[in-house]
Amino acid sequence: MKKNTVFVVSIFTALIVIIYGYLKPEQLGDISAAVMMWVSSWFGWLYIAFIFFLCIFLAFLAAGKYGNIRLGGDDAKPEYSNFHWYAMLFCGGTGIGLVFWSIAEPLSHYASPPEGIEAGTVEAANFSIRTCFLHWGITQWVCFALVGLGIAYFQFRKGKKALISSLLSPLAGSHTSDGVFGRAVDIFSVVVSFAGVATSLGLGVSQICGGLSFLFDIPNSDRTWLTVIVIITIVFLLSAISGVNRGIKLLSSLNTVIAFALLILTFTVGPKMSIFNTLVNGTGQHIQNFVGDSLMISSFGDNSWIMNWRVFYYAWFIAWTPFVGMFIARISRGRTIREFITGVVVIPTVFTVIWLSVFGTIALSTTSSWNLDSIKELILSPETAVFIVFSEYPLSKIISLLIVLLLAVFFITSADSATYALSMMTSEGNINPPVYKKVIWAVIEAAIAYVLLSVGSLKPLQTASIAASLPFLFIMIAMCPALMKELRKEK
Repeated sequence: MKKNTVFVVSIFTALIVIIYGYLKPEQLGDISAAVMMWVSSWFGWLYIAFIFFLCIFLAFLAAGKYGNIRLGGDDAKPEYSNFHWYAMLFCGGTGIGLVFWSIAEPLSHYASPPEGIEAGTVEAANFSIRTCFLHWGITQWVCFALVGLGIAYFQFRKGKKALISSLLSPLAGSHTSDGVFGRAVDIFSVVVSFAGVATSLGLGVSQICGGLSFLFDIPNSDRTWLTVIVIITIVFLLSAISGVNRGIKLLSSLNTVIAFALLILTFTVGPKMSIFNTLVNGTGQHIQNFVGDSLMISSFGDNSWIMNWRVFYYAWFIAWTPFVGMFIARISRGRTIREFITGVVVIPTVFTVIWLSVFGTIALSTTSSWNLDSIKELILSPETAVFIVFSEYPLSKIISLLIVLLLAVFFITSADSATYALSMMTSEGNINPPVYKKVIWAVIEAAIAYVLLSVGSLKPLQTASIAASLPFLFIMIAMCPALMKELRKEK
């Protein structure tokens, strides 16, 4: 097949879905919601069981004899320092989602917990904190780690192409990247990634504009969305063209500095002893209840909360996995498997726990000012909830401005890494993809984010991408025995 088959077919398929979503958003919403409901009802248990299995599988690889295997030659050295590596890891993942939901999600679980927990109680607050730890910590990063580890291992140690299909080569042989099956896997991976990226960037723009409206009374309108998207797109396009070693590395370092500055400032104005108590108690609750929470699904009761939150998140993370895994693999040459799993899973999880201890405590500390109905109304608009909550604290304007700035840089780094990864995936795994492909993907991502925001149809496309994660779930399941088969050949 021609070299650009994956590129051409991926863009064509993505544009069909996007155009349909623009012209008939309600129909796309109905179809994607129906598919997502079917996926959750029939395969929710599989998402839950597989994510738990991944935690055990990666712990086994890190702690066992395979942990010393290097992602590259035996003498390969890491390309980036630990600081720059950690910064790019976090900024290339779902950091923008963590900022978006860090206030709204703790309040959501507090006001509307699952069956068996009374809303507005201490039990609901404890459940809320440990649930946020679970959702934004280890469960998302094990997904990214599996694919990133597989691609890095097969690319840098086995000399295969940096493609999702390469991970299946030990099982499918010649039918992978050079065959129809492999091309189909790569095309599907690109389309799922593209839809997930477009909707997440749209959510980021909505919160940035919500913050600008809250801070400066700038109208939260189509024109503001377009202006923000154009400015940010120019920045991340220039960064993407300059390459990983300059653009993404520099922006990720800047992003990390802003995130720590915001975290320290927020801690300073927040209820310090309550934050420390949340950190200690939440960590203990998370560890103590990890198995039960990870495998939480009712055989006889109501599973609507599980499907709407946990399964939804797991499917969303899996939809992000192809492009995040591709990017993580690119920056991890020279690391051992043990270093890789520790850096990709443990370090971001620790940072997430600290972040949510601060923001979660601040969110729940304000609940005394509102009744449950007011909290439920507040979380209906998560893009402004963070600014409303911080308005009750000192230095609220400075904190809100830092949040907007952090979101903007997160937007840039996420779009930057996504553009690079999508260009790699549609360039036969070339780690230095052509500039024209970066430009095309950047422009398309920005255009789609604006178009979908303007017609209010981000949700249908997000739901569609998440529903489409089911086939990729089976691909990820197949990656585990494929990787083990190859690792057993190591001396």
